Amino acid sequence: MSTHPSPNHAETDLTFTEGKVFERVFVDGMALVEETASYLDGPGRKLSSTLPREASLTYAAWSMELTTRLMQAASWLVMQKAVRDGDMERDDARQQKYRISRDDPALNAEAQRGRGMPEVFLDLVERAENLFERICRLDDAIYGNQTDSPAESPVNQQIADLQRAAETGAFDPLKVWGKAR
Repeated sequence: MSTHPSPNHAETDLTFTEGKVFERVFVDGMALVEETASYLDGPGRKLSSTLPREASLTYAAWSMELTTRLMQAASWLVMQKAVRDGDMERDDARQQKYRISRDDPALNAEAQRGRGMPEVFLDLVERAENLFERICRLDDAIYGNQTDSPAESPVNQQIADLQRAAETGAFDPLKVWGKAR
């Protein structure tokens, strides 16, 4: 796959960041970041000290994971806004270091319900995971999968081999097609 986005991705980028959908995702995402930070610094901090041992360990690990994912999501949203507002070049935003994707499995809040974890916290986790997943899909829709080089994709490698064979005259697709029918 090409490391350069197609014109369709650039058009998607422009359409998305200038539309109401982006504004809604931006506002909702930033509000969730603030709500989560307030909870973790206030009621969540007090409540975490009263949790049973297993729930306390999960809460601590998930709090860090939740904070990391929300900061990644917020950074991505702010970057998209900077591109839209002309404060950042579109080509810079396409660089891998600014891309967002899910490398680790989502936190499964539903599986933790009834195990001593605070419901408010689990609701925040669920909402944050949904936001993160949505932003990952948006990133892929805007910029495409640019992480694979052409050599890494077996299909692209086969296409390149066929193209070379056709260019050198070693392969005539019309002859192959005629024999297959």
